[in-house]
Amino acid sequence: MKTSQDWSLEEEKHIYRKRKREREKMKVQNLILVAVFFYLAHTQPVNGQLRKDCQTSCGRVTIEYPFGISQGCYYADDRSFKLTCNEKEKLLFGSNFEVINISHSGELRVMNNISYACYDSLGTFGPNLYYTYTLANLSLSHKNKFNVVGCNALALLSTFGRQNYSTGCVSTCNSPSTVNGDCNGAGCCKTDVSVPFDSYSFETSPSRLQNMTSVYDFSPCTYAFLAENGTFHFDGLGDLMNLRNVTEFPLVLDWSIGNQPCEQVGSRSICSMNNSICFDSTRGKGYNCKCLEGFEGNPYLSNEHGCQDINECTSTIHKHNCSDPSTCRNKVGGFDCKCQSGYRLDTTTMICKRKDFGWATILLGTTIGFLSILLLITCVQQRMKRRKTAELRQKFFQQNGGGMLVQRLSGPGTPNANVKIFTEEGMKTSTNGYDESRILGQGGQGTVYKGILPDNSIVAIKKARLGDNSQVEQFINEVLVLSQINHRNVVKLLGCCLETEVPLLVYEFINSGTLFDHLHGSLFGPSLTWEQRLRIAVEIAGTLAYLHSSASIPIIHRDVKTANILLDENLTAKVADFGASRLIPMDKEQLTTMVQGTIGYLDPEYYHTGLLNEKSDVYSFGVVVMELLTGQKALCFERPQQSKHLVNYIASAMKENRLHEVIDEKVINENNWREIEEAVRVAMECTRVTGEERPLMKEVAAKLEGLTVTKAKHQWSDQYPGEVTENLVGVGILSEQGDTSSTGYDSIKNVASMHVAAGR
Repeated sequence: MKTSQDWSLEEEKHIYRKRKREREKMKVQNLILVAVFFYLAHTQPVNGQLRKDCQTSCGRVTIEYPFGISQGCYYADDRSFKLTCNEKEKLLFGSNFEVINISHSGELRVMNNISYACYDSLGTFGPNLYYTYTLANLSLSHKNKFNVVGCNALALLSTFGRQNYSTGCVSTCNSPSTVNGDCNGAGCCKTDVSVPFDSYSFETSPSRLQNMTSVYDFSPCTYAFLAENGTFHFDGLGDLMNLRNVTEFPLVLDWSIGNQPCEQVGSRSICSMNNSICFDSTRGKGYNCKCLEGFEGNPYLSNEHGCQDINECTSTIHKHNCSDPSTCRNKVGGFDCKCQSGYRLDTTTMICKRKDFGWATILLGTTIGFLSILLLITCVQQRMKRRKTAELRQKFFQQNGGGMLVQRLSGPGTPNANVKIFTEEGMKTSTNGYDESRILGQGGQGTVYKGILPDNSIVAIKKARLGDNSQVEQFINEVLVLSQINHRNVVKLLGCCLETEVPLLVYEFINSGTLFDHLHGSLFGPSLTWEQRLRIAVEIAGTLAYLHSSASIPIIHRDVKTANILLDENLTAKVADFGASRLIPMDKEQLTTMVQGTIGYLDPEYYHTGLLNEKSDVYSFGVVVMELLTGQKALCFERPQQSKHLVNYIASAMKENRLHEVIDEKVINENNWREIEEAVRVAMECTRVTGEERPLMKEVAAKLEGLTVTKAKHQWSDQYPGEVTENLVGVGILSEQGDTSSTGYDSIKNVASMHVAAGR
């Protein structure tokens, strides 16, 4: 009986024997791998070098690498390049085709059999022969034609691969008289071959449209075959009777190396062996090789059969074109025609001619001298032109007050002025040469362009229409004052350009259009709400009050209108276009100027007297408020005769107690009518005929601010109805102005009459 110790000993012996067998098995496998490695090393081409014993011909056909017969003699990565030489000395591709020619450019010419289907005199289907051909990794060339011979014949060419494809050809005829020697559809037809390049086989299938016994005597069969274009010529009745006397025709197959184009395969291509280059295959995948110009041989090899230099001086095929053979000198990749000393080569005739130094030298010297003088004149003209341009820019700079502006900027009293002086070239570049597509708007004070500065910031560039030299100092003062204004509701002046005939002003760019666009245009979305309109009116009023009362030198805008009120992306109002503005010296309350402004907004008192003061802006602002309330234009000739001006239009509505008809219905709701009425009263106070009767701009701003406070308190009282609301600011305003409606109407009526009489 075995003890546990005996069992343990036997188990160890078993494990030892098992490990010994595994080690012996691994030794055998390693020997096999080494043998395979040595076999492959001696049978595969290395660096384009083939085995010395490779068969180079079969019958009368030369075998060219990458094609070959035995292992190591063809391109090993693709067995499509393996050929067979049979006992009849015929070189075969696969089992279907006899190879007749191998081309380095990627073509393999083979012989292709004819498919046919025959019928007896009764129209019964008789002998037939259909072929299905295997292409391996080659493809049909576009140089082939699909040919069909026979009367009332139909044949199909079908290919099989990732994508099956079929095409066909029909040939019809009823009698021998309709058949001629042209393959144009009568007894014979042909069509182009444009099949998918990845087809691995094809089939030709001949048949007849119907069993017509009437054509049996001269066309008993239908023939179908692929042939290289130009190798089959239809001869009429002879081919119809018995085309089988010829059993095959040449066919072109396309081949290439691998599946990647030259760019992807890079230095891994077999073309990089010696004096050869890679080019993409015409079959849609892979690549082929060709020798460099001046070389010939097999571009797929690097040995003595590869691309070798052509000696054009001795070659009978690649001959030189030197007129005298003794002057030909061969070089790698080409040749030269070397003339002896004292002679030159005429490249047209390739003849060595004696050098003529006389006239040639004179002509060359004259040409060089003329070109030098011309270059010198051009340089002088360019320099003079640049100097003239610089002088003209300096003239305009001084004419437009540039010196005065620089002096005041550097002097005391303008510590906060931040005016940048731009160059003419910079302005021209930023507006793309003042291109029309960059125009943002045009008005009486000039044209505004969209500009893009070198730092990609967008600005508005105004090309002013300032031609009076007497206004230069005032213009400079205006630039300095506006540059110091830092008000959130004033479009900021960034700088100016004085090197042009008329000055250019550079402003910040506001991207959401004008108040006029939002009220009367169609480019923007939903109309402004009452809250937005009231806020805009408050912002404009506050800005004008600041210009009239808080600026270092009072400023009268003189052209307040909805088209000069810009809105940013948050619909915040920005007062713009100070081109018509005037500065009021501290010792004067009004100025006498040429009347300037916009019809519909122009103060009638200023229009008649030419006396400009801050109340002129108050009148224009009143018209703007009326536009905000009604959504109507300041002057509209489509309204009745007495209501063409918006001031008259509002006045008539108040007199006839139909104010609700003229207010924009988009802003009216049950909670804001009292605010709207009060805003109308404020607007009518602003548009009184006499300037003394109009309120100051800061009073107008306070009243409109009061409306916003009233609105907030009304909203609070709606939430807490038990609270007392009699102390609203709006109530006080209403009681103070409760007896002014008739006066306002009379004065407004006078204003309206004046406008109509003035033709506005």
